[in-house]
Amino acid sequence: MRFLAIFVLLAALSAHGGGRIEKRLAAAGYIDVQQAVPGLMVELMYARPDNFTGIVLYDSTERAFLHPDAARALSRAGRLLAKEAPGLRLLVKDAARPVSVQRKMFNAVRGTPKARYVANPARGGGVHNFGLAVDITLCDSLGNELSMGTPVDHLGYESNITAEQTLLKRGIITAQELTLRRLLRSVMTRAGFKTIRSEWWHFELVRRADARQRYKLIDF
Repeated sequence: MRFLAIFVLLAALSAHGGGRIEKRLAAAGYIDVQQAVPGLMVELMYARPDNFTGIVLYDSTERAFLHPDAARALSRAGRLLAKEAPGLRLLVKDAARPVSVQRKMFNAVRGTPKARYVANPARGGGVHNFGLAVDITLCDSLGNELSMGTPVDHLGYESNITAEQTLLKRGIITAQELTLRRLLRSVMTRAGFKTIRSEWWHFELVRRADARQRYKLIDF
């Protein structure tokens, strides 16, 4: 409870800065991930046009938020990484995502093969829309993103975590990239997050059905 009280206060105090979405998330009690995890980096991929949708979805690249439960788990992951690989840092590419952003994302890919990768907001959305999922990778001590075999949000077979041994044998990913994927997966799952098969970078605290039953949708 002390963790929650401290970071809700910090989020409220800092809500005056950043973009409109950031202010609303902070005011609603979601936790700034950089306040939860010392040394963590943020570079929101959907605040730039060079993402798989081809459009800008956020009004700021600077801050990412999670539900306090997920922020607490991410804090554990950060401590594990600091202990096991002191020279590396976590780099968040996306986290809590309001339904309004989910709607823009889905509309951008509607009717294309990419649509199967995006939860339909009209059907309740996905775990990001509850602040319980994070898209995350690793960077070095200076914040330089490390190669993991594919960019974050690469939609294809090369991102599939169950195919990694085959990808390694075929030379699609290197041994170092596989080691880094496994390191990321290890600290995140031991911290309480779950994986999904098709995206090595995506981790969620609970599955979608559980999120819908136990948590509030970020409906703005």
